[in-house]
Amino acid sequence: AEKLARGAALKWASGVFYCPEKLEGLGQYRSRETQRNSSIQSRLKSTVQSYLEGVSAGLEQLRSAAQEVQSVCQDLGAARWALLDSADRFQGLQQMRALVAEHVQLASVVQVLPQLFSVHEVFSHTLQLLHGQQLLEAHAELMMMEHLRDDILSQLHLRGFSSAQATVLSYFGGLQELNESLAKQLWDIVGSSLRLVREDPVLFVTAVRIIEREEKIDDTLLLEATFLPPGRPKGWRQKFYQVLQETITGAHFHGTRVDAEGPGLARHLAALQKAIVSELRVVKDLMVQCVPAHYNILSACTATYHQALSSHLQDILREDLDKQGLFLLLEWALRVYPSPEMMGHHDLLPEVDVSALGPLMSPELVDQTERKYVVKVKASVLEWMQRTLEVEFKEWFREEEPETDHQGFFQSALPVIVMQMLKENIQVASMIADSLQQKVYNMALEELEAFLGRLREALAQCGKEHQKDRTVPKYYVSYLLAMLNNNLALSASVSSLHPDAARREVPASLRAALDRMQKKTCQLLLEELLLDLQPLCLPLPSRKWLSGSQLASGVCEVVDKYAKDFSRVRKPVCALLLSETELLVASQYLRALMQKKMVCKSEEERGQFCARLLQDATQLRELFCGLGLDRSQQSLEAVFALRELIYLKDPALLSLEVLGFITKYPDVSDEHISTLLDLRGDVSKDVRHAVLEMMAQHPQVLPESYRPIFSTILVPAPELPFCLRKGKCA
Repeated sequence: AEKLARGAALKWASGVFYCPEKLEGLGQYRSRETQRNSSIQSRLKSTVQSYLEGVSAGLEQLRSAAQEVQSVCQDLGAARWALLDSADRFQGLQQMRALVAEHVQLASVVQVLPQLFSVHEVFSHTLQLLHGQQLLEAHAELMMMEHLRDDILSQLHLRGFSSAQATVLSYFGGLQELNESLAKQLWDIVGSSLRLVREDPVLFVTAVRIIEREEKIDDTLLLEATFLPPGRPKGWRQKFYQVLQETITGAHFHGTRVDAEGPGLARHLAALQKAIVSELRVVKDLMVQCVPAHYNILSACTATYHQALSSHLQDILREDLDKQGLFLLLEWALRVYPSPEMMGHHDLLPEVDVSALGPLMSPELVDQTERKYVVKVKASVLEWMQRTLEVEFKEWFREEEPETDHQGFFQSALPVIVMQMLKENIQVASMIADSLQQKVYNMALEELEAFLGRLREALAQCGKEHQKDRTVPKYYVSYLLAMLNNNLALSASVSSLHPDAARREVPASLRAALDRMQKKTCQLLLEELLLDLQPLCLPLPSRKWLSGSQLASGVCEVVDKYAKDFSRVRKPVCALLLSETELLVASQYLRALMQKKMVCKSEEERGQFCARLLQDATQLRELFCGLGLDRSQQSLEAVFALRELIYLKDPALLSLEVLGFITKYPDVSDEHISTLLDLRGDVSKDVRHAVLEMMAQHPQVLPESYRPIFSTILVPAPELPFCLRKGKCA
C-alpha cells in the first residue's frame, strides 16, 4: 500500500512539475491531505478502542462461567454419592414395576375375554358357510375375526404387551385354516373360470369380489405401516393371475405328448388354434364383464397364451422333427399365428393386437429352425437326385435311342425332374418367409452343382465302359447328344428357379459346373470320333496315299455321319461340335504328316505330295463349308499353308516362307519345322540351320484370340543310329 501511495504521489508530482501552472494549488493539496490523514487516524483509534472494550467484556464473562461450572461439578458429585447410597432400594422398585406391567397386561386380556370366547363358535359357523359355498358370508365373518384379532394385537403392540400377544394368537389359531380353505375354493373357481363365466358367472364374480376386498385391506395396512398383522399381505390378486396362467398353460401345453411326425403335429397345432381362439372369445365377450377394468384380463390372457405358445414351440423343436414337421411349425408360427385365422381373428379385434406381443419365435430361433429345415430338405433332394441319376445311368444302356422333343432333338426326363423338384421346394419355402426361400434357393444351387459333378463322373464311367466294348452302350453317341441338350435345358432353367426376377443371378461356380459338364460330354464325343478317324489317317503320308488313297473320302464319310448326329443337338452346341470336329480332323491330318513316315526323293514326288495335300485339304474344306462352318473359322487353312512350305522350289527362300508360317501359326515349334523340312528331302544342313536360327531370333507370342493347333501335336524323337561297337558311334 505504501509503495502504491508513493507511486501515485510521484505520478501526481511529475504531472505538477510538468505543468508549472499547477504549482499554485500545491498548498491546497497539502492541507487537504493533512486533513484526510487526521480523519483516518481518528477512525482507527475509535475502532481499536471498541475492539478492546469487547475483549474486556468477554474475559469477564469467561471468569463468571468458570465459577458456575465449578459449582455444578460439586453438585453432581454430591448427587452421585447419594445415588450410590440408594441403589439397593431401586432394585425393589424394579420388581414392583414388572408386577404392575404384568397386571396391566392381564387386565387388558380380561377385558377382551368375552370376545375371545366367542371365536370358536364363529369359526364353526364360517366353516359351515364355506362348505355351503356361501363365500361372501363366510368371507365377511372371516374379515370380522381378522379385524378383531388385529385390533387386539394392535392395542397390545402399542402398549408394549408382547407376552399377551401369544395368548391372544392362541385363540385365533383356526384363522389360518379358514384362510387356506377359502383360498382353495377361490383358486378352484379361478381355475374353472372359462367354464364358469359361460355356465354360472355368479360364482366367479363372487371370487373376484373377495379377492378385491382382500387387496384393499392389504393396501390399507401397507399404507399405515404401523402394525402388520400375521399373514399380511395376502397378495390374492397376484395369485389370481398366477392361477389363471397355470390353468391356461396346464390345459393345453403341460403334460401333452406331441407326435413329432407331420400328420400328428398338424392335428395338434390345428387343435391349439381352434381352442385358443375359442377361449379368447370367451374372455373378450364374457370374462371381461366379470372383473374390474384395471384387471386388463383380456391382455393378461392374450400375453399368457402367447408366452405359453412360444415355450411350447421351443419344446417341440427340441424333438427330432422331420422336414414336414419343421415346415408346419414355421408356417404356423410365421403365417397362421398372426393371420386372421387365429390371433388376428375378426372376433378378437380390435382389443387383441398380436403385433404388440412380439414374435412367437425369436429371429435367432427362426433362423435356427430354417437351417434345420434346409438340412432336411437337402437330404431329401440329395436322395431324390441320386435315384434320378441311377435311373438315367441305366437308360444310357438301353437298346433304343433316347427320346426326342417335337423338333427332333435328343433329350431325357432328367432336366425336368431335377428342376421341378428344386423349384417345388423353393416355392414351398416362399410360402413361409423370404429368408427361408433364399436359404432353400442357395441350397438348391449348391445341390445342382454337386449333381452336375456326379453326373459328369457317371458320364466318365460310361465312357470307360464304352472304351472296353464300343458296342456298349449301343446308342452311346445319341445319349451323349441327349446329355448336351439336357445340359442346355438345365442352364436355361436355372435362372428361373428364384421367384424374384431381381435375385436370379446364377453363381459363377454353377456356371463353371455347367461348362465342365458340356466340355466333358463334348470330349467324350470327340474321343469317339477320334477312334473312327485314327485308322483312316494311318496311311498318311505314304506312297500308297500318293498313288490315290481314298483317305479324304473316308474322313468325309465319317464326319458327315457325325454331323448328322450333331444336328440332333441345339444350335449353340451343334456349332461348337462342328468347329471342334474340324479342329480334330485338321490336327489329326497334321499329326499324321509329322510322323516322319515319308521323305520326298525328288522334285516330282514333292509336287505329287503337294498336289495330294491340296486335293485332301480342298475336299475337307468344302465338306465343312457345306456343313455351315465358314472358311475363316477352319483350322484346315494350316494344311494349305504347310503345303506352300513344302511346295516352295527354291530352298534358299525357306527362311522367309517359314517366317510367314510361324507368324500365322505362332504355336509351331522347331521340331515341327524340322519335320516339315525333312518331308521336303532337299534341305541342306546350312539351310536348316539358317531357318532354325531365324526362328530363334523371332520368338512368337500367342494372341488371346488364337486357336492353338500345333501345340497339341507331338513330333516323334529322332531314332539313334544302330551300332554294335561299344562306346559312341561316329
